Amino acid sequence: MQYCKTCLQPDTRPNITFSNSGICPACIYHSKYLKVDWSERSKILMELVDRYRNPASQYDCIIGVSGGKDSTRQALWIRDYLKMRPLLVCLSYPPQQMTDLGAANISSLIELGFDVIQSYPAPETWRRLMKVSFMKYGNWAKSTELALFASVPKLAIDLNIPLILWGENPGLQVGDMKTLGREGYDGNNLREMNTLGGGDYAWIKKAGFSEKDIMPYRYPSYQQMKKHKINIVYLGWFLGDWSFINNAKISGVNGLNLREDHVKNTGDLYGVSALDEDWVGLNQMIKFYKFGFGKTTDYVNEMIRQEKITREDGIKLVKKYDGVCSQKYIEDFCIYLEITNHTFWKVVKENTSKTLFHINNKSNTITSKFIVGEGLKL
Repeated sequence: MQYCKTCLQPDTRPNITFSNSGICPACIYHSKYLKVDWSERSKILMELVDRYRNPASQYDCIIGVSGGKDSTRQALWIRDYLKMRPLLVCLSYPPQQMTDLGAANISSLIELGFDVIQSYPAPETWRRLMKVSFMKYGNWAKSTELALFASVPKLAIDLNIPLILWGENPGLQVGDMKTLGREGYDGNNLREMNTLGGGDYAWIKKAGFSEKDIMPYRYPSYQQMKKHKINIVYLGWFLGDWSFINNAKISGVNGLNLREDHVKNTGDLYGVSALDEDWVGLNQMIKFYKFGFGKTTDYVNEMIRQEKITREDGIKLVKKYDGVCSQKYIEDFCIYLEITNHTFWKVVKENTSKTLFHINNKSNTITSKFIVGEGLKL
């Protein structure tokens, strides 16, 4: 296990590659980011979106939204700065999963004057697929993220709206290198991010689900995207102040409701992520046991790059909060999937990295074998 020499990014993140000098891709990108000619990027963006302004259509582009900080900022900036007419697309969770906060934030977007199309996949299929995803992969979001990410290009094809504007580039701004395209704003390899697995849904069919069941989970093929000239563009590449905190501040001023839960229950230092549901924190905890990092590390890395905290202070925060999750969220999740608490932790332990963690079944504890910021203990 190796840590980036600048931030606290570990090389255990899927699809990441460090430089020969031990620097992660996100830090390399940030060092270049400080020297960017933003007026030139703005010119590139304007020339790009001008090609998609379509007076014959009601909409110029599509944005996938959750009612969170990033998608709210995107919607406002695209409409008010780019002067485009976006259609917002939201794939909604079942009532047992959706938070009141998430519902209120979608309502806020509607009140801000946006047209929003919401879709609701069959709830029992959703639940059963979540259970398969969790039991087999230790990642309940494997199926739901397929549906979430597929819903946007599917609608773009159906409505003949070829431009999709997305948020951050996960390759440059996080380090998932498989998602990189030809340019920093090229998002057409988004399907290659770790959870989506290239849009592969064969594992769903093998689990016994019919073609009708899995229709919402089928990400359009590269051939379909090319045929309909669908273009995914990362908006974050064009914005010099794109960040967790800035997006939350801008969206908050415009009516976004934030979490009031304590960081010790979520690992979310600012209460600005996963506003629409509570179980992302649970998945972040499992990610921590799989790879040795979770949500707190992602926040801290951004703050280190922006020189808001030192690497040493970041280590303290990661040690204290990374991998935490409220027992209440775990209990609610178990009730929803109809599994016991024992089964839940059995799956978590099966998916825990034995290289990074020691599992003591007698005391029922999981302890790390690594030192944050340094690597595996000798």
